[in-house]
Amino acid sequence: MPKSSPMNREFKVGDMAVYPAHGVGQVTSIENKEIAGAKAQFYILKIMDSGMTIMVPTKNVRNVGLREVIGPDEVEAVYAILRECGEYTITEQTWNRRYREYMDKIKTGSIYEIAEVLRDLSMLRYEKELSFGERKMLDTARNLIIKELAIAQEEEEVEVAGEIDGIFANNHR
Repeated sequence: MPKSSPMNREFKVGDMAVYPAHGVGQVTSIENKEIAGAKAQFYILKIMDSGMTIMVPTKNVRNVGLREVIGPDEVEAVYAILRECGEYTITEQTWNRRYREYMDKIKTGSIYEIAEVLRDLSMLRYEKELSFGERKMLDTARNLIIKELAIAQEEEEVEVAGEIDGIFANNHR
């Protein structure tokens, strides 16, 4: 599986970046601030889905997992993970153990790990009722994937959502 990892690059105002577990945001400014007596430079990131503003120290980009949006050449790898539905097998883990594992994957910020969560939970819901937490996580993973794929492919989110929904509908007939 390819790795979507934090980049050692500088972002500019207007750049799109992915902040783990929150999704795609736009760098709205780069500011110098003093916090607890220490001066540092921060990327000010506005998360597209929630409108939340996040300050990320420019020196800490790699540690927090801030990364570029995937490129068009990486899109097919994400769809390939989603299509691996035939290889999915339901595990006998309790829902809370699955939940922790899936949350850990989402927190990595890797679109590939998030795609696995989306695939697994989408297939699991055909086998059994998802817990409230799993349904919420399914929605989170789906929204994170749709937003990033739409930007990477320069498509409308509704088109990407339809394509993803089609993958799961076709794999569960």
